[in-house]
Amino acid sequence: MKTRILIKMILLLPLIIFIDYVLMVLLGCASCIIGFEESFFCGPFCFIGKGILFLSAVLFISLFLRDLRKLLTHKTNVEAS
Repeated sequence: MKTRILIKMILLLPLIIFIDYVLMVLLGCASCIIGFEESFFCGPFCFIGKGILFLSAVLFISLFLRDLRKLLTHKTNVEAS
């Protein structure tokens, strides 16, 4: 169970951050191609970026806490003699 938490910290977190980065790059490139002005990047682009990062953080924390809760409440099936 501890390895699942470690794998999520080592592999899943960087993957989520990379996907966020790629989404923001694609959004920035698309908005530049469409012809949005620089005021777009100071306002709505930042709000969209904050929203994407917030949703990613909620996803990661929920996945992480689920495994952490299983680890803390895990009871062995040992019979008392």
